[in-house]
Amino acid sequence: MKGIGPITIAALVLALLAAFWPLAEARAQAGEALATCIRPIRSGDDARALLARPQGFDCTSDQSSYGVGDYWVLSQPLPTISGDPRDRLAVSFASTWQDATALHILYADGRIRTVAFTSATTAPYLLLGAMIAVPLPGETARPVRILWEAHGAANMRGVVRGARISHHADMLAVESSLGLIYGVIIGIVVGLAVYNLALWPALRQPLQPVYCLLLFFITGYALSSSGLIGQWLPWLDNNERHRWNAIMLGGVAMTLVIFSRYFFERKVFEGWLDRMAAISFVVIAIPNIAFALLAPRWIIALDQAVLLGFMVLLIFLIAVLVRAWRRRSNFLWAFAIAWAAPIGLAMFRVLQALHLIEWRPWIDQSTVLSMGVEALIASVGVAYRIYLLSRERDLARADERVARRLADTDPLTGLFNRRAFLEQAIGRSGPQTLMLADIDHFKRINDTLGHDDGDEVLRIFARTLGAAVGPDMLVARIGGEEFALLADAERAPDPETLLARLRTTGYPSGLTVTASLGLCTGPIADESDWRRLYREADEALFAAKHAGRDRACWGPPIVAASPAGLLPAIHPHRKTTARGEGLCVNGGS
Repeated sequence: MKGIGPITIAALVLALLAAFWPLAEARAQAGEALATCIRPIRSGDDARALLARPQGFDCTSDQSSYGVGDYWVLSQPLPTISGDPRDRLAVSFASTWQDATALHILYADGRIRTVAFTSATTAPYLLLGAMIAVPLPGETARPVRILWEAHGAANMRGVVRGARISHHADMLAVESSLGLIYGVIIGIVVGLAVYNLALWPALRQPLQPVYCLLLFFITGYALSSSGLIGQWLPWLDNNERHRWNAIMLGGVAMTLVIFSRYFFERKVFEGWLDRMAAISFVVIAIPNIAFALLAPRWIIALDQAVLLGFMVLLIFLIAVLVRAWRRRSNFLWAFAIAWAAPIGLAMFRVLQALHLIEWRPWIDQSTVLSMGVEALIASVGVAYRIYLLSRERDLARADERVARRLADTDPLTGLFNRRAFLEQAIGRSGPQTLMLADIDHFKRINDTLGHDDGDEVLRIFARTLGAAVGPDMLVARIGGEEFALLADAERAPDPETLLARLRTTGYPSGLTVTASLGLCTGPIADESDWRRLYREADEALFAAKHAGRDRACWGPPIVAASPAGLLPAIHPHRKTTARGEGLCVNGGS
């Protein structure tokens, strides 16, 4: 992750947009655009009469200004479409919330053909991109005009939007291109969700389930807004698809508030921004839940409330980015790059909902595309976030190990201290040999050489002991000039060899330093065993001192109270002292 930076991510975003944007725009470029005029349906209206004498139609006002109701929508005279005249023509327009729709097609010979469907039977005409494409009935004469009859139109953004006429085969070709876009997006999103769910039990980062929930809503929005779910489930009512589209988009918005809170460091959300996050979530949640439960009742008012929630979300996200920049967040670049496109396109959706710009098909389609790009880039951000958290955790563990090592270590000699020695010694299996070593006449050494050289003697003595032990042996300074060594009874160092090594080691001012050793062998399963073993070894050490120092004495071996044969036999040691001077009176030589 160290090699991934903002420039790399930005280049990836631009490459994806460059690859897929032409395909997203293709829907808007298929066929000839049709201008439309609107008028409410009145009692006694007849489609043939309106096509013959189109009067009372409004061709200048925004269709949505008429509100909920039943409407006639009349196209301009249809243009002549180039190409093979045998190819079937079709008219396409955006899918909107309507209970029933009928297309009355006027042909040049005066014939009128009608194609009708309801919200429940829209599926055969629904294409990817949530566009409805109605093939025109074949006639020898060419079609010259189309009159839509819409009943139960919510008319939140218009009754008939983005109307175009083209060859039906061209529309299906464009749908294949859009299928590639949605297939890639959904594949990426589902793959990222599975990946993060698989990693979550191991990493246990709270960001991961929130991110998976966000991916779930993005997938649901892509399926519903594209119309793909309507093709997969042909029995699904088209108005219900619109309802689920609103639910999924609201879920994206609400989860994004939670996601941003978990994505950034705690310092970013301290104080007022934390409260703003809670308020933003509530302002987004209430109208979205109300829309899901109550639409189409009060649908215009609910739609405006949902729009207000999205405006609050945009303000909240901008506040998050500014606060993250001021607090120097490590994750600002990942969040900003991932959400730049969805935030920017959401602004277009808000402007279009406020009727400040005209509706265009690419707004809806590019929103889905940008969410797919966001899912990919956000996954890199999540991975980077987890990487930094893991690195912080590893550093914390390393610091903890260092602190524990310092707490376990004698600062002068670098050996274990008494507490650490006991923690590792008690509980060792099998008979153990404890060796206590005490430097002879150390007070005289300190008085002669001074405390600095005395400390150096202790360090050299400790290094000599450490060099004499194997990897599974313990050595520690347990107080003053007293040291302890613990090893399995069968692999314990030979005391005479150790005494000779200590005696011949170079010390400051050419001083010869000797030591007395007290040894005892026995079990050390618990603290009571340790006390007995230490007491016997300490008495042996006292005997070595009393016998003239520079020698080793053995205490009597301690046999555990256990069934015969469970412990190896312990043979008492009878060793002569170094230089053969005298006998050790405490069971030694």
